[in-house]
Amino acid sequence: MTRDKINGRRLVGLFLLGVLLFNFPLIQLFNRPGLVWGIPVLYLYLFSGWSLIIFLMLTISRSRPEPPIANQSD
Repeated sequence: MTRDKINGRRLVGLFLLGVLLFNFPLIQLFNRPGLVWGIPVLYLYLFSGWSLIIFLMLTISRSRPEPPIANQSD
């Protein structure tokens, strides 16, 4: 499998992770009154998840292709 196909599959998986993180049941878990370091819990969850998705997308898109293997004839 080529690096482009692997990165494509990783990005699809990352999309599915984003759908899971920002879907109703998980968001409802964090929709509670309360503060963490002065930030509402829901906002902290949303922006942390958003930052995580962006960081992982950056990491996937910056991965370097593997060097080609030279054909060895014996």
